[in-house]
Amino acid sequence: MSEDRLIRIPVMARVEGKGALEITLREGRIGEVRLRIFEPPRLFEKILEGREFREVPDIVARICGICPAAYQITSVLAIENGFGMVPGEEIARFRRILACGEWISSHSLHIHLLAAPDFLGYPDAMEWARHDPQTLRRGFELHAIGNALMSLLGGRPVHPVGACVGGFFRFPSREETKALAERIRASLPLASGLVRWAASLDYPESDRAFMSVSLQGSGAYPMNEGRIVSDRGHDLDPAEFESRIREFQVPHSTAFHSLLDEETYLVGPLARLNIHVGKIPGDILSDLVPSGIRFPSSNMNHSLLARAIEIHYALKEALSLLEGPRSYGPSLVPAEPKEGTGIAATEAPRGILWHRYDLSDDGLVRKARIIPPTSQNQSMMEADLRESLERAGLDLPEEALRKEAERIVRNYDPCISCATHFLDLTVHRDDR
Repeated sequence: MSEDRLIRIPVMARVEGKGALEITLREGRIGEVRLRIFEPPRLFEKILEGREFREVPDIVARICGICPAAYQITSVLAIENGFGMVPGEEIARFRRILACGEWISSHSLHIHLLAAPDFLGYPDAMEWARHDPQTLRRGFELHAIGNALMSLLGGRPVHPVGACVGGFFRFPSREETKALAERIRASLPLASGLVRWAASLDYPESDRAFMSVSLQGSGAYPMNEGRIVSDRGHDLDPAEFESRIREFQVPHSTAFHSLLDEETYLVGPLARLNIHVGKIPGDILSDLVPSGIRFPSSNMNHSLLARAIEIHYALKEALSLLEGPRSYGPSLVPAEPKEGTGIAATEAPRGILWHRYDLSDDGLVRKARIIPPTSQNQSMMEADLRESLERAGLDLPEEALRKEAERIVRNYDPCISCATHFLDLTVHRDDR
């Protein structure tokens, strides 16, 4: 009988946060896959307890430096839900513009600095830049536009401070929106070129069944509102999600894993596109025609292409919203606290982000729960590693298996810091 063989990746490079991977090979098969998250729990839910509702958006924005606006938007929507507030269409419109900016910024960062080198055979983006600086430069230009959109409404691109319960502290001026709209319009050919380039990559073959889960709003591609749906027939109000999702801890990780009705599932750009490809404009999808790639797709490697498509969509959507008619009404509707529970779900760049706040009648947070996208994808990542590595061939040299395993994980764009939240603690004391 052959001995177990252990492959270790002590600290995985080019992911947000710190994680490691252990794969046990046993008798020609994969025995165990352990995606080890050893960042300590960050206790954000506990930090929020007792805080006044106005403090919450700026605190939760610190959970992530890559998708802080999603945390802000979700928190204000959840608190407004608890207070019974609906601030109005113009505020919703500018929140969607802010979300567009974050999608563009986050997706550009992931494609060009984290994932693409794996598909191109380069060890990192620095080596890629030596051979193809123009493609990277295009990515940085698109990333900068995403940051500019976030600065327009958030005051700055990282940990923005513009969004608040009831709306925004200020709306941009007519001159500011016009200048940025012109810049976005000039960038649309760059986004089209990115989609064509991403579609031309040589993606490894993969055809596996998985459940795609995303929001579904009233007509438009989902961002800040909607029910939670799947391609297996789920159709849930965000308030129902908590009773259908099971978060659990595994011994090898401080991050939760999640199952929906006891099944692994995928959230994020590929899941969104699989469900809502019909809401993407035809001129964007026409850039896929030469590649022959179609969505829905059962190839997880097409996640990079899905991000490129969403960049192009978010640019066109932001342009349309910036150039549309404005009422120039107030940017902020005063909040009137009341006791209750507020729940909201949005589409962060990496997938569904769910918040719940139990609020007192004086506007204090009694209890908070946050379910980030990465914890929802954890079980899916481990299942994908098992299937994809066995398909690639376990007789490969250990270094080749290590590189392939890292590529698979990076393809999900995990945000490890977001996923390490408060864990239940039980203390058994032996008092003598």
